[in-house]
Amino acid sequence: MRRLRYQVAASVDGFIAGPNGEFDWIVMDPDIDFAALFKEFDTAVMGRKTHEVVKAQGGEGAMPGLDVIVFSRTLPAVTHPGVRIVNDEPRDVVVALKKKAGRDIWLYGGGTLVRSLLDAGLVDSVEVAVVPVLLGAGIPLLPPGPIAKLRLVDQKTLPKSGIVMLSYAVPGSAGPPPRVT
Repeated sequence: MRRLRYQVAASVDGFIAGPNGEFDWIVMDPDIDFAALFKEFDTAVMGRKTHEVVKAQGGEGAMPGLDVIVFSRTLPAVTHPGVRIVNDEPRDVVVALKKKAGRDIWLYGGGTLVRSLLDAGLVDSVEVAVVPVLLGAGIPLLPPGPIAKLRLVDQKTLPKSGIVMLSYAVPGSAGPPPRVT
């Protein structure tokens, strides 16, 4: 079964974006092989607000090599090349995606979306690249809700940037937990 992996960068104080959605504090470390990372996934799921950030970088918000599914209650359901906006219940869509053959599914963002899928028992791993910066405010890694216990499966420190890569399995998750590469 395909895994749903919440893979994200976060500040030391637990924010995935600044107060206005800014992410310019995320440093690019030359030791991170982004091409290899993208090859682990064939699908990305995200909420509307995250999609708007991705879309602002150009085009319709597509991510090369990935089918992007955007969950929205306000945008009309529509399909663009590489991007599908849906008004369906995220839980139902993710359950169906996990049953299909393919590579892992990247839970790309949207704190509310992450929380709902975690609470539904659909998130298989939480993989955080902790960037050595304190933002003081912003969009949290996870909105308030029930406790979710995790099991550390791997970690790695990148000396050039000071980023700490952490990989956690969610107990009861599908497949072997991912290792930090």
